[in-house]
Amino acid sequence: MLIKLTLLFGTFLLMEGTAWFTHKYIMHGFMWRWHRSHHVHHNEVLEKNDLFAVVFSAVSIATIALGNFNPDFWYLFWIGLGVTLYGIFYFIFHDVIVHRRIKIKFVAKHPYMKRIMKAHYVHHKVHEREGAEAFGFLYAPKKYEDTKGKP
Repeated sequence: MLIKLTLLFGTFLLMEGTAWFTHKYIMHGFMWRWHRSHHVHHNEVLEKNDLFAVVFSAVSIATIALGNFNPDFWYLFWIGLGVTLYGIFYFIFHDVIVHRRIKIKFVAKHPYMKRIMKAHYVHHKVHEREGAEAFGFLYAPKKYEDTKGKP
């Protein structure tokens, strides 16, 4: 069971690096035509950028299914669950808390939440393919800490 949990949580942690790389080099690279919709203001419920969630979900589902139905690849089940867990956290943080695509009342009080939210807002100050910073989703460097009230 320890190996399975290690695969699950290890994959979850590795997904932040994967998401950072994908966001910086793919979404802000050759797939900007999908991601651009996320950097412009609109009133639609869905945006072209949501197609990335469909792609990542399909990979996760395929990995879980292959690991579940083929005993030789049992480990893929746990890796797929790690990807899914990351996707759930991403959705809650990015779509619900930061972008308020589902209307909730949430005020960030914890320094960690304030830091990652600030980093994401800094990222969205740029509406172009080039020039953006802060490509992570669940981690942000300390430079995005709130320094109000500090000397």
